[in-house]
Order: sequence, then C-alpha cells, then structure tokens
Amino acid sequence: MRSKSRALMAAIETFVGDYIDARGISPTMQEIADGVGSSKPTVQRYITQMCKEGTLSFSGYRTVSSTKTRAQAVRVPVLGRVACGIPKFAEENIEDYVRLPVALFGKGDFFILRADGDSMIEAGIEEGDLVLIRRQEKADRGQIVVALMGDEATLKRYYPEPEKRQIRLHPENSSMEDILVDNCVIQGVAVKVIKDLR
Repeated sequence: MRSKSRALMAAIETFVGDYIDARGISPTMQEIADGVGSSKPTVQRYITQMCKEGTLSFSGYRTVSSTKTRAQAVRVPVLGRVACGIPKFAEENIEDYVRLPVALFGKGDFFILRADGDSMIEAGIEEGDLVLIRRQEKADRGQIVVALMGDEATLKRYYPEPEKRQIRLHPENSSMEDILVDNCVIQGVAVKVIKDLR
C-alpha cells in the first residue's frame, strides 16, 4: 500500500472535528470527501488507515469521530441589537455565528445581542458591547434580562412587583427612570459581556 498523505489525514481529522462541533453529529463519507476536496473511495481508505493508527474511530454510517480530545465549544448566533435605553422594535435577524468555549462560558442555549444605548453603563454594558444571553423564560429578581413588551425589546434589571401588579425594569444609569409595565415576556438572562478593551 502506498504511503498516505499526512496533510490529507490532518485535513480529514480537522474536518470531522469541526463538523461534529458545529452540527452535533458525524459527517458522512461523502461530506468528508466534499469537505477535503477528495474522492469518497480515497477518504474511505484514509479513514481505514487512520482508525488503525488510532487517530479516528469509525463503526458505521455517521460514526466517524476524532480520538483526540478537543476543547468543547458551543455555536452561538449573534442576533442583532437590543435597546439599552428606550425599548426598540425586536427583530430576530441572525448576523453571524460565533464559537464560544464551554470552559469559559458554560453550556446552555445562548444567543448574543449587541448593546444599543447607555441605560446599562453602570452594570458595565456599553454601546456596541456583545451581551451573551442564556435563553430562558423566567428570571430571578435583580437579574439583567431581555424583556419583550409587545414588539419592543429592552435589556434591563428585572424586578417583579406582584403587590402592585407590575414589573419594574430598572436601567443601570442613574440619570434614567424605571420602566413600569403590567406584563412582559422574558426572552433570556444576560450572563456575560464581551467587549473590546480601550
């Protein structure tokens, strides 16, 4: 048997790992072949060799995986801007996806919003910052939430006041007043801020 190209082996291993990270399942042989720009029979021969060497494992359709430990990451959509000020009309437009390491950000169903306005500056959230939101429908008192009121969304601290039958959405800017609403839908809770250093 002719010697195998180490570059193609590395490309196959990288493609398999990236595919699994992004989709949560293994790629098919044809997807690997398309992904590395080779033929399916060639990829099958390489995978057989790589299994013998212990760099990949394979036991049937969509069961190719790397034997190396990869840092776990989650793929998170960047959904646009959220008002940190006067509430804005909410539109869920995916701008991009980013990969975040689980070791730093944890596991969960996340999305990212770009802060728009200055109502949360005293909480360290400034114009243009990326705010990592854990998607959930309930929040604890005092958490920073994405609150949807009709078609308008805003990022504020959440203070339910059942005795007054209202919810107080508190800006972290001492020059601004609270927003009082009868009801709102919690879309998620802010867990991290990603920002550029000055």
